[in-house]
Amino acid sequence: MRASAATRGLLTSRPFVTLLAARTLSMLGLSFSPVALAFGVLALPHSGAGELSIVLASQMVPLVAFLLVGGVVADRYPRSRVLLAGALLSALAWGTIGLMFLSGWAPLWALCTAAAFAGLAGAPVYPALNGIIPDLVPVEHRQQGNAWLAMGASGARLAGLVAGGAMVVWLGGGWAMIAAGGMYLGAAILVSTLPRVADTLADSETSPLRQLIEGWSEFSSRRWLWATVAQWAVMIMVLQAANGVLGPVIAETELGGAGVWTTVLAAEALGAVVGVALSMVWHPRRPILAATLLTLSAGLPALLLGVSAPVWTVVAAAFVAGIGFDLFGVWWMTTMQDEVPAESLSRVASYDALGSLMLGPVGLALAGPAAVVFGAHASLVGAGLIALAATVFTLSVPEVRTLRARRHTVADPGDVLVPTS
Repeated sequence: MRASAATRGLLTSRPFVTLLAARTLSMLGLSFSPVALAFGVLALPHSGAGELSIVLASQMVPLVAFLLVGGVVADRYPRSRVLLAGALLSALAWGTIGLMFLSGWAPLWALCTAAAFAGLAGAPVYPALNGIIPDLVPVEHRQQGNAWLAMGASGARLAGLVAGGAMVVWLGGGWAMIAAGGMYLGAAILVSTLPRVADTLADSETSPLRQLIEGWSEFSSRRWLWATVAQWAVMIMVLQAANGVLGPVIAETELGGAGVWTTVLAAEALGAVVGVALSMVWHPRRPILAATLLTLSAGLPALLLGVSAPVWTVVAAAFVAGIGFDLFGVWWMTTMQDEVPAESLSRVASYDALGSLMLGPVGLALAGPAAVVFGAHASLVGAGLIALAATVFTLSVPEVRTLRARRHTVADPGDVLVPTS
């Protein structure tokens, strides 16, 4: 079916449009947080790279620790309710951090506690989001549905980075964090109107531990899946260090502060919008191979920043990396939804997210000490090279290179989606 026909069907489905709006609004809130949190912490008395690393790691650790629990929960209970709980807790956590920045009372332990709740809130979101797509979108339109969700997220990320960066510069990190919390609250209100779909859920009579083991079996039996997840575990470790700590430190000390770093992040977000637009019309026969090849550019911004290249080259590299990231994301989610049974999808997605994110706290925790011992520039160069090596390793796995996309057809072009009521 032509992309335009699929798009018309998607955008006339009330449940899908509601999910799209909620996801876009929550991503808008999330996009405020990198600049607001980083420069809010760095603006505190006696704070630096070490304190920022601790706060960011405090967010990542609960996120990683509870991902598997989130996957089981999202396969046992209506995924719309799981997304609602995550949005409400995120609103509370980010709003609390904003109030601490504004009040001037922001001890490290309190910031870490609020950041930990934000991480906990995010643990079930990716598994639930991945699992809810088959609930709302038929198989022949999954890539298009994933692309529209990614388009909303990418557009929100771009708008949020620009608006969030401006708000940090003009009003400070506290107000930006308050705004982020309000956006999560709005997303929660939208999600609360989604239907509760139960026919794609796992058997609630089976024990959660048994369901966890079944999810691992589905995950580990697919070499293309776990090999790519291993790649992203390493990449996210070094990119968290580069984007969360080392980059802001260089921007603060050498490039003029939050404005320049916001431009770099905005360029990546703009590239993501372009990548999503391409994903709506580009259906590669070997999606995992194409996606992995595109991630060869992931470490380039860190490399250029590390060797003190002109800022415009870092911005351009971030734009190219953003294209690859979101093309990868759409093809990856679509392939998982095609290859993994619906009743196991959230659990497999939780193993995907756990494997990909599990070294993120390590990267954040080591970024500060690495900047002290080796220097921020050398650490950024190392991060870029490690990201490149991880991608090359993944390309050596035969299943990554050979897995072919499933092609779906629909008998009646008018039968596109679930009812709009």
